[in-house]
Amino acid sequence: MRPVRLIFALAVATASGVAGASGATPAKVSGSTALALAGVIAPLSPVLSGAEKKAMAMLFAANSDIPYKKPIVVTADRIVCRTGNVDITVRNCAVAFGKKTRTVNGSTANEIFATEALAGIPPDGAAGSNFESLTNLSCTIDPNAIRRKDGGGADCTFRPGN
Repeated sequence: MRPVRLIFALAVATASGVAGASGATPAKVSGSTALALAGVIAPLSPVLSGAEKKAMAMLFAANSDIPYKKPIVVTADRIVCRTGNVDITVRNCAVAFGKKTRTVNGSTANEIFATEALAGIPPDGAAGSNFESLTNLSCTIDPNAIRRKDGGGADCTFRPGN
C-alpha cells in the first residue's frame, strides 16, 4: 500500500508544480500569445537586425501585410520581472541575451510582466514583490504564415521559473 501512496504523492506534487530540482517542464505557446511574447522582447534583442525588429513591430501592431518574408527567431536566455505589492511603483524586468542583460522599467516592464502572465508563467511572491521568470525563450515568427490569418505563424517555447 505504501508504494501506491508514494506514487499518488509524487503525482500530486508534480501536478502542483513541485517537481524535482531538475527545473521546470518546457512550455509552449502559439498564436496571438506567442506573437505578443515575441513582440515585447524583440525590441530589446541585441541579435535581431533592424529589419527584423521593424517587421516584429509591424506584426505586433496588427499589420500582417509587411514586406519582410523570412521567419524571425526571437530568443532570450532569461527574463525576470518584478512588481511591487508594497511599493506599488516598482516595475522592472531584466532580460538576458547571452552575456548582455537589458533592464527595463515602467510601462515596458509592465508589458513584459503582463505578457508572461498571459503565456502562463506563474507568479512567485517574496517580501513585498511579485516575480515572474522564464528561461530559454525561443519564438519563431513566420510572417508568411501570419499573413494567411488562420491563427498560425507564431510559436514559442520556454522554461517557466528560474
